[in-house]
Amino acid sequence: MNALPENQLPVAHNAFVLTGLRGTLRHGEPLARHTSWRVGGPAQHFYQPADIDDAAALLRQLPDGEAVLWLGLGSNLLVRDGGLRGTVIATSGMLNGLTQLDAQTVRAEAGVPCAKVARFTAQAGLHGGEFFAGIPGTMGGALAMNAGAFGAETWDLVQQVETLDHSGARHVRSGADYQIAYRSVSAANTTSGLPDREWFVAATLRLTPADSGSAMARIKQLLERRNLTQPANQASAGSVFRNPPGDYAARLIEACGLKGRCVGKACVSEKHANFIINTGAARAADIEALIAIIIDAVEQRHGVRLIPEVRIVGEPA
Repeated sequence: MNALPENQLPVAHNAFVLTGLRGTLRHGEPLARHTSWRVGGPAQHFYQPADIDDAAALLRQLPDGEAVLWLGLGSNLLVRDGGLRGTVIATSGMLNGLTQLDAQTVRAEAGVPCAKVARFTAQAGLHGGEFFAGIPGTMGGALAMNAGAFGAETWDLVQQVETLDHSGARHVRSGADYQIAYRSVSAANTTSGLPDREWFVAATLRLTPADSGSAMARIKQLLERRNLTQPANQASAGSVFRNPPGDYAARLIEACGLKGRCVGKACVSEKHANFIINTGAARAADIEALIAIIIDAVEQRHGVRLIPEVRIVGEPA
């Protein structure tokens, strides 16, 4: 048998062995280090792929049924204190390709921060991506949930996407393959041919040529607006709840007198009621309990059941 290169030595993963990988694998990695709320128990397996091909090589070797979570900057995500079984694939700082393809299109890989996409497109003299400056996650997460800010949404710009399925096969898909809605992306229909488990690894965005200076000025204006209305520089996950049709979650929460309400060290922001802040040493259980309190209070007072925008995963402590 030929020896593997030093960076492709076999690595033990649970009860089997992975070979030919170029990334970094750790076991029992505390996810509080990788989430914007700074909470979360350990990941059973935590893999940082060298690139998209390396992520595909990992997926090809995972057993059928292995739980897989793709993780960017860890915003819009609540990991419970007991952590996660299965494999976390961490894209931040790894799947970071960002290139201009032609006069109107840009390709961004899943690990690129949305704020970087905003600056890159503006500096390239392209208009339409400025709103990404207000999204605290990566391109992969923005694609998965149709993230939006300042009245614009990710899939307004998507020309095509690149995906990996659970067997490591790579696909190129158009928007017609998906049903796009407010904070929601799903297969267009049951006969679309999309596998049950498929993840976004890159997107091609189509924008409008514009003056670079005006695009950068627009980003500055949006960030100033965000800093005035949202709790910047505090540990949060962005907006916790989707806005109900014709209304705002923050207005409903504030009308219930919940600004400043705390469970443990998790508190509703005094600045923006749709943000929950980790004020120091909050547990995921504190945040989840506060989410439940907000949902019940708003439903009792307003007859509206808020839907969380954040994804809650993992096991209790």
